[in-house]
Amino acid sequence: MKSLDWTEKYRPQTLPGVVGHNKAVEELKNWAQAWMHGIPEARAVVVYGRAGIGKTTAAHALAHDMGWEAIELNASDQRTAEIIEKVAGSASQMSRLDGTGKRLVIMDEADNIHGTADRGGERAVLELIKKTSQPIILIANELYDMSAGLRNACKPIQFNSVMSRSMIPALKKIAEAEGVKCGLGVIEKIAENANGDLRSAINDLQAIAQGKTTLELNEIITGERDSKENIFKVLAKIFKGTNIREAHDATFHLDENPEDLIQWVDENLPIEYTGANDLEEGYRYLGKASVFLGRVKRRQNYNMWRYAGVLMTSGIVVARSHRYTGFVKYQPPSLWRKLGQTKGMRQVRDSTARKIGAHCHVSASFTRSQLLPFFRMIMKNEKYAPSVAALLALEPEEIAFLTGSKSVTKTIQKIYQDAQTLREAEVEHEVELFGGFGARKAEAVEEEHEKEEVPVKVRKEDRKEVKSQSSLFDF
Repeated sequence: MKSLDWTEKYRPQTLPGVVGHNKAVEELKNWAQAWMHGIPEARAVVVYGRAGIGKTTAAHALAHDMGWEAIELNASDQRTAEIIEKVAGSASQMSRLDGTGKRLVIMDEADNIHGTADRGGERAVLELIKKTSQPIILIANELYDMSAGLRNACKPIQFNSVMSRSMIPALKKIAEAEGVKCGLGVIEKIAENANGDLRSAINDLQAIAQGKTTLELNEIITGERDSKENIFKVLAKIFKGTNIREAHDATFHLDENPEDLIQWVDENLPIEYTGANDLEEGYRYLGKASVFLGRVKRRQNYNMWRYAGVLMTSGIVVARSHRYTGFVKYQPPSLWRKLGQTKGMRQVRDSTARKIGAHCHVSASFTRSQLLPFFRMIMKNEKYAPSVAALLALEPEEIAFLTGSKSVTKTIQKIYQDAQTLREAEVEHEVELFGGFGARKAEAVEEEHEKEEVPVKVRKEDRKEVKSQSSLFDF
């Protein structure tokens, strides 16, 4: 399957592939090498710089080059003291299961640990750094948006904007891999317009190259990328602008793919359009855009991106009957917040569905839609719940999910313990059953050989072979 974004498809896997940051990469490597000789003075580093220049990519590439396992905690996860201790804390204390290498804890958007969702998070990170036996990398856009205590606990490594001449070889390589021939000066102009943001340069190349095999300089938007351009300015042009071309072109300067942009428009359309007819017409265009995005996923035909883009920008402009004035505070998509809050629950749901699906020989998606209600009903029966939990090898969180409990209560723990008892009894029964079978088989073979008057030497070898087979079941 093709990657939706070229930034993901061509993300460097090793440090030599990270372009434009030779000094910063060298500092990272030296810090990592220090961990190979014990615990260094700087147990954590903070990699900082503007968005889109390769900070997170470099962290994962370092883990790959060092043979370390990467454990990431980003802003889409809740970062309370409890969760940080549970996820990053345990990872920072334990070595890998195979006994080799280390675990690299990566915490993205470290300059954004605040608010009620991150209660005690900053204090937990500080404690984590003090007692860690594994390397930690914090990633931030602005170093001084972090607290002084957190800054002082880490070694700072700055990633500067990528120079256009460093982007050019990477962009040419991507264009060649995608079968796009670029005319004289095309790649250079895209790199220049990106204003030091490599991720934006790759996004621009992908947007311009959609459905084409050749690119010429006159097809490149000549305006340089406004580094201050953001989603809120683009939304204002869509909801309050009068020029449909300007509203659509504004998205070319935006670091959002169509799947993300439609979520922003969907969230803020009812806030901005108060007229019932305008709102209905706006959602009609937005619905058509969603249809094209669905076709992109199903058919992997990225040419349809352009139709979705026009419908969710220019379509929204022409949907209104009059201009709306006054300040409106645009909101980020609530779907993203909900997905972040329910991430753990969805993981438990999916693991439960996989176990049920494997036992019933059906897919996980069929299990979620058809079988989960049936198993929920069974798990509410105190008599059958332990047996089902034992049969499927359910964990306490999975039992709680099927019973509808919001947490692992004492009742859930009892079902889990009873299930473990049943599983242990089943294993003992199997050992006893197969052990007896092996012994009887050995005696039968010996009697058969005695009837045939086979030499004693052969009988002993046969007996040894059968006994070795029966020992396979001796756990």
